[in-house]
Amino acid sequence: MDLLGHTLSTPDLTLREALVLFSELGLDGAEVIWQDGYLSGLAEREGAAVEARRISDHLGLPIRCLTPYMADINSPISGQRNSDLDRFRRCVDAAATVGAPLVRAYAGTYDPRRHSSEYQQRWELLCAALMSLGDHAVSQGVSICVENHFGTMADSAHAARRLMQDVGHPGVGILYDQANLSFAHQEDHTEAIPLQADWIKHVQAKDFVFIDRDAPFEARAVNVVVAGERHIKSRVIGEGEMPWLAILGGLADIQYSGPISIEYEARWHPADLPPPREGISRSAKVLRELWAEVEAHHDGRR
Repeated sequence: MDLLGHTLSTPDLTLREALVLFSELGLDGAEVIWQDGYLSGLAEREGAAVEARRISDHLGLPIRCLTPYMADINSPISGQRNSDLDRFRRCVDAAATVGAPLVRAYAGTYDPRRHSSEYQQRWELLCAALMSLGDHAVSQGVSICVENHFGTMADSAHAARRLMQDVGHPGVGILYDQANLSFAHQEDHTEAIPLQADWIKHVQAKDFVFIDRDAPFEARAVNVVVAGERHIKSRVIGEGEMPWLAILGGLADIQYSGPISIEYEARWHPADLPPPREGISRSAKVLRELWAEVEAHHDGRR
């Protein structure tokens, strides 16, 4: 199991400092936010990816995934859509420069309260966008992984599976995030993993506890659930409600061999969590111990 640090975890560090921290913690690589204006992100300007690659190579810590925030790739407004598609292609180019084989993608945007009459149009635009981006990604030796994420058209495992079937592109797969599914009251891991098994290229790990388990889930934004909408609190992995032993077991059952990124949400919810160095270290320790248990179990069944 390759464990990655995620620069969502390090909002008060520069990208260089974050990569140094991940190296000091013994992680296997990094998932890096691609966004101007975020201290711990990879800037979108030309030349930033070359410098990030130099730092990564010096540390011996590969950047395995870039994570942009463009969400309008299925917008019916062509100017918005084309602007985000152009930025996404530049992100793919940056990924190739830093040596990252993966780029995270949102499955566009979709809010049933505002967009229900546009569902089919947005779905068709999303499929066309992912096919086009998939072509560009493959030309650069990169794969796109569409995240299970609220506020998008892949907010459930069933929706993500249907999207993969309709897109049908070898350069486009799924980023499996069980926590996103769980706190939005979607499928649990026993259903989500088999549904998506053929397309999972990347996994993100985080943990939480419910404040109000029965509260309906709503979020106005795609990238973050703001304070007034939250019905959970973030936790160090292993100290919340997520059944990570069972989730890892499910991934082992489908012979998943890609990276697992520790999405420690210090950027969005710092009050919930201990300092990143402590929380990431504890999360990594738990995941490694659980993975060893999963491996022992699977070895015993052979």
